[in-house]
Amino acid sequence: MAEHVAINRDYWDGMAEDWVAAGERLWACTVPEWGNWGVPDSELGLLPQDMAGMDTIELGCGTGYVSGWMARRGARVTGIDVSSRQLATARRLAEQHRADIEFIEGNAEAVEKPDGTFDFAISEYGAAIWCDPEVWLREAWRLLRPGGHLVFLGSHPMTIICSPMNGAPCDFTLHRPYRDMDAVDWTAVEIEPGGIEFNRSFEGWLRLFGEIGFAVRDYRELYAPETASGIRFPIPAEWAKRYPCEQVWRVEKAG
Repeated sequence: MAEHVAINRDYWDGMAEDWVAAGERLWACTVPEWGNWGVPDSELGLLPQDMAGMDTIELGCGTGYVSGWMARRGARVTGIDVSSRQLATARRLAEQHRADIEFIEGNAEAVEKPDGTFDFAISEYGAAIWCDPEVWLREAWRLLRPGGHLVFLGSHPMTIICSPMNGAPCDFTLHRPYRDMDAVDWTAVEIEPGGIEFNRSFEGWLRLFGEIGFAVRDYRELYAPETASGIRFPIPAEWAKRYPCEQVWRVEKAG
């Protein structure tokens, strides 16, 4: 197991209880909402309205609410996560909501499923930021059938370069280089230490998609709504109204 996988597993196992209430709320949502600021799916359309007959996988599923939303739309769903404690919540909530979902404890960089198993793959944070994109994107490509789509939502590169080196919330200074962006180690920062997070420059993402064989079908940059206030994970609302705090990629495996 790669070092970042073990570190991130232990990080999420250690804070699993902190995410139970959010998982319960999101499982109960009749309209999916995305990201730190709860953007409604009616604005983003990350999930097909009708998923009947689709084989789908959530990569880094956490408490499994995205898997639950897909099951509710008729999909056959697999969710994988490295945190056993997060999966315990996911399984409990799936049973509570009568959702037939296969949950696997494992690393989204190495999924024990055959090539071409799925029509659709998704990650909201999860693998999108906690797995090495050089590895997990190739694994997603392997798992998808020709013409299959991958959608993932994660931190915008701006949040990385505007984060102080001590882990304080984003501010209006460039603290880190944008060029050759890769892994950011939050384990030893002074304020709210975390795991190991991955990102790329815009050019870096495009180059990687091309190398793997993904065609970009859509890209979105997300901001905080004008009504937002406070700080979330650790993005101040006033910052996120001016700069994109999250990004969404939709890519397709060439047929």
